[in-house]
Amino acid sequence: MPMPWTYRHASKEWRAILDDLRDRMGLTSDNMAYTAMDGVLQVFRKRLTAQQGLDFVSVLPAIPRAVFVAGWQVHLPPLPFANRASLVQEVKKVRQNHNLTPDNAIEATAWSLRRYTNKADLERVLTTLPEGAVEFWHVEVADPREIEQRVF
Repeated sequence: MPMPWTYRHASKEWRAILDDLRDRMGLTSDNMAYTAMDGVLQVFRKRLTAQQGLDFVSVLPAIPRAVFVAGWQVHLPPLPFANRASLVQEVKKVRQNHNLTPDNAIEATAWSLRRYTNKADLERVLTTLPEGAVEFWHVEVADPREIEQRVF
């Protein structure tokens, strides 16, 4: 079996993801973009069991996959999904003293990660997750080509 594309091109793919995140959120540094994405992933994983999280993360690109699992306390029970405003506030509390995450962090992260995942795989996994997961990763776009999977 050949090496998965996301492993072979992890650096190039990660660079593109960070650029998308930074631009979509109007941020000025990779550190800010990373912090926002990390916060979004942490808030999402708090709503999943370990198995659900592993199922979800298996469809992500290599580096976001690693970010998702880093520091995960799998023994904690999953939280219910809340309304978007509450979830955004939770994202902003991750590393609060170093967090300049904007209000569109969840949408921007969903927009960016959708561009680097297989749509069918992502949708299949999301439908198996708790109520609220599909809505969390939903993105409104004028042109669906915006979030088609990118291949370099």
